Amino acid sequence: MPADSSNVIANLRELRALTGDADGAQRVAFTPTWLKAREWFESRLAGLPVERRLDAAGNCWTTLRGVSERSLVLGSHLDSVPNGGWLDGCLGVLAALEVLRGLSVKYEGRPPFTIRVVDWADEEGARFGRSLFGSSAFAGTHTIGADRVRTDRDGVTLEAALHQCDIDIEKIGDAAAEREQIAAYLELHIEQGPVLERLGLPLAAVLGTKGVERHSIVFKGQEAHSGSTPMADRRDALAAAARLALEIRTIAGRHPDAVCTMGSVKTFPGIVTAVVGRCEVTLDQRDLDAKVLATLLREAQEASQRFAAEERCSVEWSKIWSIEPIPFHPQLIELCEEAIRETVSTVHRLPSGPLHDAAEVSRAGIPTVMMFVQSLNGISHNKIEDTSAEHLALAVTAFDRLATKTLQWMESQ
Repeated sequence: MPADSSNVIANLRELRALTGDADGAQRVAFTPTWLKAREWFESRLAGLPVERRLDAAGNCWTTLRGVSERSLVLGSHLDSVPNGGWLDGCLGVLAALEVLRGLSVKYEGRPPFTIRVVDWADEEGARFGRSLFGSSAFAGTHTIGADRVRTDRDGVTLEAALHQCDIDIEKIGDAAAEREQIAAYLELHIEQGPVLERLGLPLAAVLGTKGVERHSIVFKGQEAHSGSTPMADRRDALAAAARLALEIRTIAGRHPDAVCTMGSVKTFPGIVTAVVGRCEVTLDQRDLDAKVLATLLREAQEASQRFAAEERCSVEWSKIWSIEPIPFHPQLIELCEEAIRETVSTVHRLPSGPLHDAAEVSRAGIPTVMMFVQSLNGISHNKIEDTSAEHLALAVTAFDRLATKTLQWMESQ
């Protein structure tokens, strides 16, 4: 029995009505609204021969036992950013559930392999700044020491929020036990960007997630009176930072899939009557090729030093965070392409700029692939986030075909 896309769309709309408001989705992880969404999801399991459990990191697993304990895992996340969109994350979870439902009917409740749907805990990191919380615990890349003391804007610690959800932060590493017997992981997600719409295509196979280099950069000049300091005598830290902000666009432009973003700028003393003596900025750089990513970083560092010298300032760099590029499984990418081509005849490959739980699963050594569906206007993390009903239906159909092809591939492994 093929997956019924109308069920997925109806469930998405019901979830939006239950957990959103006029400003968008409000399913921020470890909040009452998120817990309400999970309770609602559990109600969708009625009549299915499945088991549901939470692991040590709060990831929610729904399992349809098969003849073999080797499992195919399908999933994404129900949590959202504040004022988020109605599809980000939850599309993947609800499409996965519908695929499981269809396979249960097809195999009369006993498929050849175990099928599992996972709702990862706190993919977004919106409240505490720790993205991919549950999947990183699963993959063994979590950082309990750093995570314990993270706080939200109200001063609540992540450890306290987890405790309120019956999660012991000291034991989140036990979620790695769920990795046993997993043969493959598939995730459907909205693109969150403009590429597919620009190409006029509904679906794409995802090559992997881009690596990230994220740094804090501090330019230091000299504070001075804005009225009495001639332009030629200024040591303007903001001027140096501004030149770098423009240069990173040129640096990224030399590589087709690279992106560089200066997303935060703070000036000191930060008043209209003073030349900026200190300017703090953040730089985020991404690419799927590790060599390109290293080049982006080197060229930005060299440019910052050049502009600092020309503005008679100094510059200091400090790493905030980095993650290597994570390519997905070549054979699963091919199966994803086949499933898309059989559904819409034309297929496209592209890397993912945003990180996803699939990246952490892949880091754990599990064969992984993602499928993207077009985002209207390339907008996500916003209440106007949308995808046409026609494309959602095509995505569910193609994802269902991908799951079937992956089960056949598992038989040959």
